[in-house]
Amino acid sequence: METTVSSDALITNIAVLTSGGDAPGMNAAIRSVVRSAAFYKIKCFGVFRGYQGMIEGSIKPLGPRSVNSIINKGGTILKSARSDEFRTKEGRKKAFANLQKSNIDAIVVIGGDGSFTGGLIFQQEFGIPVIGIPGTIDNDIFGTSHTLGYDTAMNTVVEAVDKIRDTAISHNRLFFVEVMGRDAGHIALNTGIGAGAEEILIPEANMGLDRLLQSLKRSKKSGKLSSIVMVAEGDKIGKNVFELAEYIEDNLPDYEVRVSVLGHMQRGGAPTCFDRVLASRMGLRAVEELRKGTSGYMIGIGNGKMTLTPLDKAIKGESKIDNELVRVSEIMRL
Repeated sequence: METTVSSDALITNIAVLTSGGDAPGMNAAIRSVVRSAAFYKIKCFGVFRGYQGMIEGSIKPLGPRSVNSIINKGGTILKSARSDEFRTKEGRKKAFANLQKSNIDAIVVIGGDGSFTGGLIFQQEFGIPVIGIPGTIDNDIFGTSHTLGYDTAMNTVVEAVDKIRDTAISHNRLFFVEVMGRDAGHIALNTGIGAGAEEILIPEANMGLDRLLQSLKRSKKSGKLSSIVMVAEGDKIGKNVFELAEYIEDNLPDYEVRVSVLGHMQRGGAPTCFDRVLASRMGLRAVEELRKGTSGYMIGIGNGKMTLTPLDKAIKGESKIDNELVRVSEIMRL
């Protein structure tokens, strides 16, 4: 449950951690939390390897110079790890005991819905204030138009697809390009439009094999000798992108079909300017909200402004696909 205290709370020591999959911009957010804390004369600690590191006591002080030259780095200097032990009450008790040793009285969690769930439970059990910063390339967190890493991942995908298209055109090939998005098609939809894909397959809209086949036949008939089909990994048409490609090749023998799975390259690389600025804004707002006594909220962005969403709503809420973009993609594929 979210909590807000009207007057300034006495926060003297803040811990920051990254959890779940890494995302470009996490380092920029760590830097912002550390330097914002220093500005407000608050001591900041870094928790290494997420909640597992909290259980193991891998906690070190961080100062402004500790975060030099990381704003442009991908990944996370604090590392990330899964922690089955943190799912247990005993594991969380160990984590809290380690925080007490450093007199830590507030936490900033940078991650996705699983990370926020852990933070929310921890807050409810031990009363320690928690603020979340959304860091995931999938952009599948409710309460923010952009998560950290999403913009960078899209740019990485578009750059890769531009290169794949050169090969597709040279050999008259049909390429299925799989991008991340197990539960949401934001990356596939936006990059599909941005890279000029002929078809875009996302979990939110089941196109169906027959419709896809007919669409590719029309493209071939209209004179297109090569095509790009953007596929979110969570698309429901086939069991996987390779089975889908095999089906199309069996039914469209004129096409030479290839599959390219971009995989974890989407998570790496230097963050874009947008992600660096967003991370800086979110980190500052997280520290300022903790100073106010706010707890149990996620920092987000909407219409260019920083927003607050209760963590339980951010976890349970559904990130909606933009139907206007779906309409754009349908018209652009002619």
